[in-house]
Amino acid sequence: MPIIGALLLTAILVTADQLVKHWVVAHIALGASQPFIGRLVALTNLHNDGAAWSILAGQQWFFTVITVIALLAELYFAWRWRRQSRLLVPISLIIAGTVGNFIDRLQNGYVVDMFELLFVNFPVFNVADCCLTVGVFWLLLIVIREEE
Repeated sequence: MPIIGALLLTAILVTADQLVKHWVVAHIALGASQPFIGRLVALTNLHNDGAAWSILAGQQWFFTVITVIALLAELYFAWRWRRQSRLLVPISLIIAGTVGNFIDRLQNGYVVDMFELLFVNFPVFNVADCCLTVGVFWLLLIVIREEE
């Protein structure tokens, strides 16, 4: 995947994240839930001004600084790995997740979360969180496989 493809993937994922967040805010009352996938997943409109499990709630200055540093590092690696397509996909996912949640923090002072797993006690999350998680695990798998 060339760098243009990585940029396009990132843009599509950020757009998807923002569209889902806007839909949830427009159609589900704050704190309310609506079934999404049977008894497995509900859409729940939550505003999180912290990290997972609301860790460091209200520390927006901290999240802003950390996000800017992380985004600069991610962009550096995207440029460095621009000719290694197996690395561009996971770094694109990571960048998309970072940007998606950063947009929320800048616009609202919190992140909109919506996917609630009904079968396990787990934090409510969003599309950006999925991108970050999948991207980090994908990148870790590549690194682990290279070390073998």
